[in-house]
Amino acid sequence: MNTSYNDSLHRLGRIACSAALVLIIMVPLTVSMRYDIFPPFRNFIGGFFQAVMIYLPISIAEFLTFVPILGSGAYLAFITGNLTNLKIPCAVVAMENANVKPATDEGEVIAILAVASSSITTIMIIFFGMLLIFPLMPLLNHEYLKPAFDNVLPALFGALGAYFFIKHWKLAVSPLLFSIVAAFIIIHLTGIQFSSIQGLLIPILGGISVVSALALYKKGWIKKEDVE
Repeated sequence: MNTSYNDSLHRLGRIACSAALVLIIMVPLTVSMRYDIFPPFRNFIGGFFQAVMIYLPISIAEFLTFVPILGSGAYLAFITGNLTNLKIPCAVVAMENANVKPATDEGEVIAILAVASSSITTIMIIFFGMLLIFPLMPLLNHEYLKPAFDNVLPALFGALGAYFFIKHWKLAVSPLLFSIVAAFIIIHLTGIQFSSIQGLLIPILGGISVVSALALYKKGWIKKEDVE
């Protein structure tokens, strides 16, 4: 990729992320200043550090895991959010269909286009959803549809995961078995909600995937062409 173009892309991404951070902070700050409803400082600090303890490890894990996949597209992805359940699947499927690899110039371009397309699509859906939410509210809250909406994310990741599990089933066995065992232990033995720590499991499962892949490769059970 052209060096000047790459540098300008990263410079624009840093400026956009900084501006987005300022705007995000300005919303609650402006409301507090306008209506003079500042929270007590002690309560604010306590809640702030509780949130930091939960989300800081998750944020670091997502950064280390997703940036190599998205490249420069990570700037837009982190600004618009929904990385795990939207941006990453879109980027991975787009690169797969385009026959390009992550961490390459071609893969980075495809990832940027995929993230931008998914962001535009999400904004359009949210816009029309705001217009239609009230007329559709009785239908969406119907008791017969609740099980379907409760399983949207599992269905999404199941469909995406099944494709890669079938294509690279040897690489999927170890992290899949570890996920099942970890979920059983966490849910049934510790009582901790699995969803509250699933972000922390991302780098762990990534490490297990790498270690198991290296072990299988050294034993000759998989070859380079098996993962291409």
